[in-house]
Amino acid sequence: MVKQIDTLAAEYPAQTNYLYLTYSGIANDVHYLGDRKSIVVLGSGAYRIGSSVEFDWCGVQALQTIRKEGYRSVMINYNPETVSTDYDMCDRLYFDELTFERVMDILELENPHGVIVSTGGQIPNNLALRLDAQKVPILGTSAKSIDNAEDREKFSAMLDRIGVDQPRWRELTSMDDINEFVEEVGFPVLVRPSYVLSGAAMNVCSNQDELVRFLELAANVSKKHPVVVSQFIEQCKEVEMDAVAQNGEIIMYAISEHIEFAGVHSGDATIQFPAQKLYVETVRRIKKISKQIAKELNISGPFNIQYLAKGNEIKVIECNLRASRSFPFVSKVLKINFIELATRVMLGLPVEKPNKNEFDLDYVGIKASQFSFNRLQKADPVLGVDMASTGEVGCIGDDVSEAILKSMLSVGQRIPEKNILLSTGTAKQKVAMLDAARLLAQKGYNLYATGGTHRFFAENGIPSTLVYWPSETGKEPQALRLLHEKKIDMVVNIPRDLSAGELDNGYKIRRAAIDLNIPLITNARLASAFINAFCTLSLDDIQIKSWQEY
Repeated sequence: MVKQIDTLAAEYPAQTNYLYLTYSGIANDVHYLGDRKSIVVLGSGAYRIGSSVEFDWCGVQALQTIRKEGYRSVMINYNPETVSTDYDMCDRLYFDELTFERVMDILELENPHGVIVSTGGQIPNNLALRLDAQKVPILGTSAKSIDNAEDREKFSAMLDRIGVDQPRWRELTSMDDINEFVEEVGFPVLVRPSYVLSGAAMNVCSNQDELVRFLELAANVSKKHPVVVSQFIEQCKEVEMDAVAQNGEIIMYAISEHIEFAGVHSGDATIQFPAQKLYVETVRRIKKISKQIAKELNISGPFNIQYLAKGNEIKVIECNLRASRSFPFVSKVLKINFIELATRVMLGLPVEKPNKNEFDLDYVGIKASQFSFNRLQKADPVLGVDMASTGEVGCIGDDVSEAILKSMLSVGQRIPEKNILLSTGTAKQKVAMLDAARLLAQKGYNLYATGGTHRFFAENGIPSTLVYWPSETGKEPQALRLLHEKKIDMVVNIPRDLSAGELDNGYKIRRAAIDLNIPLITNARLASAFINAFCTLSLDDIQIKSWQEY
C-alpha cells in the first residue's frame, strides 16, 4: 500500500507528495489515474564516495524539465539529504529504496509514460536491463546499449569492430596467465578484480612484487573470480567528453582536461574546462571517435567518455551512458543546461543544437576535489585509481591561475608563508617540478628537501636545506620533527613507487601533514599548477564576481 507521510502530526489532514510503501494498510492514500502522463525519475540514493550531490543536481534538472513540458514528475529516492526529495520539487515523491522490487511495485501503480534511469548515477543505471526485461518503457538510450557500454567484454569488442583504439586488456583467471600478459605489455599494469564495482579495489602495479602483494590482498584469482589486467600508459593526459546525443547524433558536448596525468580517478582529479593544453588535432580526434561511439550505441540522452591522450594518440578508457559527475560543472561553466537538453531528447521533443561551444569562452572553470583524510585515521592521503574525495568545488577565473588559486583555497589549501618541504618522487616528477621549485626560490621561500630531491635541486642551482627521512634515525634535521614543531607551511610529497620503504617513509610524512593540518599535495602536476598560481598572483588579485558576470 502507498501511504502519505504525515507532516502535521495528525492535527490536520496532511496533503503532501511524500509517499512511502508499506505492507500495513488496506487502501492507498493516492488515487491513481493510469493516464500514462507521469514520468518517473530514479534518484541517486545514499551519498557515498563515487555518488554524490552532482547526481542529485541532474535528477532535479530532469524533474524541472518534465514539469515544464506538462508531465507529472515522479521521483523515487530514499535520501532525505537531497534537493530532489524536497516537498515542492516534484508532483510525487516515493521515499523508498532503489531496488528492482520496490521500483517495480511503484511502476505498476504509476503506469508511467516512461522512466529515466540516466540522471541518478550508477544505481539506477544498473537496473536498466532488469526493468527492460519487464517491458518498462525506459526513456532515452536503450537498456541493450547501456549493457553494451557497461559490459567490458562487449564494449571492447565493439571498439575493435569500429576501429577505435583502447589500452590492451585481458580478463584472466590464473597467476600464470597474468604473468604471461604482463610480459607482453610490460609494467605498469592496472589490476581490477572484476566482481568489484566503481573503481574500488583497483590498483596500479609497477613491478612483480607489487603485483603479487596486491593480488594476495585483493583477490582470490580463479575461474570464479577473474581479474581484469590492463596496460597502464604513463605520462598520459586524461580527457573527458560530456555530451548529449539524439538518435546517435551528438547535439552538445564539452571536452575537459584533467590537470593530473592519468592514474588519478576522475572523481579526485582537478579538471579544467575548457581544456587548456590539448592539441587541436587531439580535440578533433576525440570528437570524431565520440561521434562513432554515439552512432554505434544509438545514444539518446546524456553520456560521458573518458580518453587517454599521449601526443596525438587517443585511447578510450570507458563510456558511461548516463550523466556523469562533471555534468553540473560543464553546464555551469558553459551556461548551457546539459540535463535539460538531455531530458527533452529523452521525452522525444525537438531540440535545437545550441549555437555555442567552449571555444567561445573567455574565462576558465576549475573543478577541485575536497578530501576528508583528517577524519579517516591512518588512511594514506595519496590519489590513485580508487576514488577518495568526499566533495568538490567549481570555481571560475579570468585565466587558469586565478581559477586554480580560487579552487585550491576553496578546498582548504593555504598559501604558504615561508617554509616548504619537498619530496618530489621519480626522476620524471622531479623534472616536472623543477620550474615550480625555481619559482618558489625566486619568491624567497625556504625550501626543505629530502635526499634525492635536495641533490637534484643542487645540480640545477636551486638552494634547499637537506632534511632526513623518518627511517634515517639519529640524523638532523628530521622531516617529522620540523612538521611537529610547526616550522613547515606546506608539504609536497610525491610517492616514487609502492615499495615498502618508500611507502613507510612517505606515509609517515604525509600522514603527519594531514594530522597536523599542514597543506599537503601529492601530485607533481597539481603542485606545479598551484605553486605557479600563488607565485604569480596574490590574494588581492583575485576578483570577486558573481557567476552572471562571467
